[in-house]
Amino acid sequence: MSEPTESTYAVIGAGPSGLAGARNLQRAGLAWTGYELADSVGGLWNIDGPRSTVYESAHLISSRTTTEFTEFPMGEGVADYPSHRELLGYFEDFADTFGLRAGYRFGTEVTALEPVDDGAGGWLVTSAGPNGIRTEHHRGVLVANGTLSEPAVPRFDGTFDGEILHTSRYKSARIFAGKRVLVIGAGNSGCDIAVDAVHHAASVDISVRRGYYFVPKYLFGRPADTLNQGRPLPARIKQAVDSRVLKLFTGDPARFGFPKPDYRIYESHPVVNSLILHHLGHGDIRVRPDIGRLDGDGVVFADGTRTPYDVVVLATGYHLHYPFLDPAVLSWSGPGSGTAPDLYLNIFPERAANLFVLGMIEASGIGWQGRYEQAELVAAYLRARRDDPAAAEAFDERVRGPRPDLTGGYRYLGLERMSYYVNKDAYRAAVRHAVAGLDVAEASR
Repeated sequence: MSEPTESTYAVIGAGPSGLAGARNLQRAGLAWTGYELADSVGGLWNIDGPRSTVYESAHLISSRTTTEFTEFPMGEGVADYPSHRELLGYFEDFADTFGLRAGYRFGTEVTALEPVDDGAGGWLVTSAGPNGIRTEHHRGVLVANGTLSEPAVPRFDGTFDGEILHTSRYKSARIFAGKRVLVIGAGNSGCDIAVDAVHHAASVDISVRRGYYFVPKYLFGRPADTLNQGRPLPARIKQAVDSRVLKLFTGDPARFGFPKPDYRIYESHPVVNSLILHHLGHGDIRVRPDIGRLDGDGVVFADGTRTPYDVVVLATGYHLHYPFLDPAVLSWSGPGSGTAPDLYLNIFPERAANLFVLGMIEASGIGWQGRYEQAELVAAYLRARRDDPAAAEAFDERVRGPRPDLTGGYRYLGLERMSYYVNKDAYRAAVRHAVAGLDVAEASR
């Protein structure tokens, strides 16, 4: 872009959240400069990107119509649950339609962000790219580098003679050909990979610590997440209704060896994969207990049993990862702390002006439109900073105040990956209310 960087906002990342941020700055008439480590847009959906964690069989676990950007629907010919290839094409089309590529510096990694004591909340952005290492002054920064790039790798007692890999390194089930495979963790990726492995491996086991709720992708012939899209039910009623519906469609996973969940449905992220139950029912996969220790050519489980394996796959999730920022700026203990940054609406730090985090939300069914609305709020706030300082200052007071309840009445498990989890209806309502308040204030001038 032709503007000097001092007059632009930096956007870090060209995945769904970064593109939403760039697009909403564009809509608001605010200049921006984008930074992206990969050579194109798409974020993790660009399987060839240097930090992409998708694999060849990866598809959306939410349906097309509940996930897409509202202003840019996917084509009618796109599958209900598109593949990563279709999704990369979607983001490329989005970027090209709105002319966003020209604003990005591709092949460029942000290595440091430092606030500038200039009275305006500016930031120094240090990056490494084709033109070497550069440090430039920006008016502010939208951090949208994603939440699924830094592997959470647990430590186990003992040693293992075979191969251990985290799901972040997994691309194709062909690596399992003829091997005895253990998948540790039964989240969405773990179940996907176990199902993939069935078609190649000599045997497949999956080790779990807790029970899960398994949601099929289709209910009553329709994508499951398109049902009940009207007025949201109170948490306890929805939990009671949906748990009964699930029993009709998937039965009791405890039949296959899974522990019974010690929490209600939606208090942890559900597993949108009923194929795992299909393969368990056919004897293609076995459920094993938690890991006791690694033991040479095998694994000893918590119940004392031992089984030999060739490959252990760690489906153990990811840490939030903002390596270019001092965690204290985000009121955060840092990666692996079991907590998330303390941000108002998961966007606004209390201690840093003109710094915004996009995409640090996890919620069942929130889709990319939920991230887009985060970016709308940031753009509305920046417009108010420019055109209605009193409205912006009133919003700043809310940022410094108590955090709103975004749980929707659900009691989420105290896990690291749940520390930034929200209820989609409560969250989107809060963000839309904040956008409307800033827009009304601006319109009344």
